[in-house]
Amino acid sequence: MEHVFQDKVFLRRLGSLTLPLAFQALMLALVAACDAVMLGRVEQDSMAAVSLATQIQFIQNMVLSAVTGSIAILGSQYYGKGDRDTLHKIFGMSVRIALLISLVFCVACVGFSRQLMYIFAEDGALISIGSGYLRIAGWSYLLTGISQCYLGMMRVTGHAKRCAWISSGAVVLNIILNGVLIFGLFGIPAMGANGAALATVISRVVELTWAVISSKQAGFLSLQLRDLLVRDPLLTRDYFRCGLPLAGAALFWGVGFTSYTAIMGHLGPDAAAANSVSAVVRDLMCCLCDGISAAGGIIVGNELGAGNLERGKLYGSRVAKLSVLVGFFSTAVVLLVTPLVVRFMLLTEVARDYLIGMMVVMAFYMIGRAINTVVINGIFGAGGDTLFDVYSLAVCMWCIAIPLALLGAFVFHWPVVAVYACTCVDEVGKLPWVFYHYKKYLWVKDLTR
Repeated sequence: MEHVFQDKVFLRRLGSLTLPLAFQALMLALVAACDAVMLGRVEQDSMAAVSLATQIQFIQNMVLSAVTGSIAILGSQYYGKGDRDTLHKIFGMSVRIALLISLVFCVACVGFSRQLMYIFAEDGALISIGSGYLRIAGWSYLLTGISQCYLGMMRVTGHAKRCAWISSGAVVLNIILNGVLIFGLFGIPAMGANGAALATVISRVVELTWAVISSKQAGFLSLQLRDLLVRDPLLTRDYFRCGLPLAGAALFWGVGFTSYTAIMGHLGPDAAAANSVSAVVRDLMCCLCDGISAAGGIIVGNELGAGNLERGKLYGSRVAKLSVLVGFFSTAVVLLVTPLVVRFMLLTEVARDYLIGMMVVMAFYMIGRAINTVVINGIFGAGGDTLFDVYSLAVCMWCIAIPLALLGAFVFHWPVVAVYACTCVDEVGKLPWVFYHYKKYLWVKDLTR
C-alpha cells in the first residue's frame, strides 16, 4: 500500500478526476436526498411513493449506463490514443441509442404511470401519488439520455470539471425548485410530490442546454449532424461488444435492485418508508467509490489505449487497493450518521426501528459495494472485460439474494430487517469471485484499432 501513496503523479492524476466525478455523483444523489427530506416533512406516504416511482428512472439510468459505459471504455482508450475522428463516431452512435431508450421510458411513464406503480406497491395512496409524479417527471426522462452522452464524452476528453459544474448546477436548481414547488413558496401553490416532478423536468432542460452550449467551446468535442448519420461497421461491432454485456449487467442489476424495492414496498408503508431513507443514505455513501471507479477507469483506459499495458496494469492494482480503504471508510461513516438520520426524519416508531436495523446492515454491505464497484465497473471495464459483471450478477443477485428475499418476505415471513439483509447478500457474496477474476488480468487489453 505504501507504493500507492508514494506515486505522486498517479495520485494527482487520480485526484484531479475523482474529486469532480465524486462531487458530481454526490450532487446527483442530493436530489433524491432532498426529495426524501422535503417530502418527508410533508407526509410519510409522499416520500415513500416518490421513492418507489423513481425506480423507473433508476432502471432507465441502468440501461443508459450501457451507453455511457461504452463511451467511458472506448472513449478513454481512443482519447489516450489521440484519435479524435473515432471519438466523434462514438459520440454520434451513443446519442442515437440513448435517444431511442429515453423515448421508450418517456412514453411508458407518461402513458402508463398507474400500471407501473402497481409493480411497486399495493397501497392505494402510494399508487395515486406515485402515478401523478411519473406523469410529469416522465418528460424529463426524454432528455436524460442525450445529456448523459454529452457529460460522458466530457469526462473522457479531459473536461471532468465542466461536467461536474453542469451536473451540480442542475442539481442546485432542482433542489431550489423542489423547495419552492413542494411547499408552495413565493405565492406559488404547494404541489407536493408533483412539485418535485416539475422541478426535475426544468432542471433537466437546463442541464442539457448548458451541456450543448459548453460543447461548442474550443477544446470540447461537439456533436455534428454527420456524427449522427455516420456508419462504421468495425467500430459498431466493438461498441456492441462492450455495450451488450454492460446492458445485460445493467438490466440484471437495475431490475434486481428494483425488485428489492418492490419487495420492501409490499411489506407495508413503514417498511417502504424506512427503505426509502436507507436507499438515500446508501446512494450518498456510494458517491466516493463511484468517483474513484469512474476516474480509475479513465486513467487505466488511457494507458491501455496508448499501448502502455504494464502501466495500465500497475494503475489498476493501485486503484483496487484504494477501493478497500474506501469500503472500510464508508462503513465507519454510515455507523456514525445513523443516529442523526433516524432522529431527523419524521417516521412512525415502527419505521424508525426498521431504519436503525437497515442502517447497521448497510454499513457492512458498503465494504463489498465499494470494492466491487471500483474493480468491476472501473478496472475491468477499462479493458473491455465487461462480461464478468453479467455472470456475477446472474449468480449472486438472481440465484441467491432475490430468491432469499422473496422467500423471507412471502413464505417464511421473516422480520423486515432480515429481509433487507437478504437484499445485501449479493455484494458480499461475490467478493472472492471478483478477487479471483482480477488476478487473471483479462482486463489488461488495448481495444483500439
